[in-house]
Amino acid sequence: MKSIMDYLRLILFVSGVLLGVQVPAFVDQYGQRLQAHTQEAKLSLAEFQRDADRFFAGDIDKLIAHYQQNPDQVINAGGDSIDAIYQRYQLLNGALMQFNQSAFSGFEQVAFEPMEDIRQQVWHNFSHTIMLDTRAIGIGLVLGFLLSLACELCLVGCGKGCKHAYRAIKPKPKSKIEAELTAKTKTE
Repeated sequence: MKSIMDYLRLILFVSGVLLGVQVPAFVDQYGQRLQAHTQEAKLSLAEFQRDADRFFAGDIDKLIAHYQQNPDQVINAGGDSIDAIYQRYQLLNGALMQFNQSAFSGFEQVAFEPMEDIRQQVWHNFSHTIMLDTRAIGIGLVLGFLLSLACELCLVGCGKGCKHAYRAIKPKPKSKIEAELTAKTKTE
């Protein structure tokens, strides 16, 4: 039985390592998708930025305000559309800059402050790859260790819990005096 538990621990450790080495690949694919979306938003905004450069000294906010103040409803709605594209670009560009701040800022962003639509796209289209760099190996070993440790703690905790439950159910041994009294009562 002990060898089965050892194999189970080994399987859990290896599973944790394999899951852990996927994390940097997921973060990398998230970063690539974030960069692609940012570039696409920038391209969508480029023509309007040229108009802003030509008529409003490069201030796109003034271009948007000009469109939105126009009494023609079509042009006014066009201003709202330009504003939506501009706001999306600002949001994506800020997220991309935050993603590229340091070697681990991408991990932090994916875990705590992701662009939810981009994370969902990556999740649905994730291609399982193994990046064998120091980050992937480190994360894999840590995740493998934590998964094994959690399982070990559960097994030890369950073992102690089972022992406590057995002790509660099991009849308690009687003292010598109680045993003699019980024996006397049965014979009489």
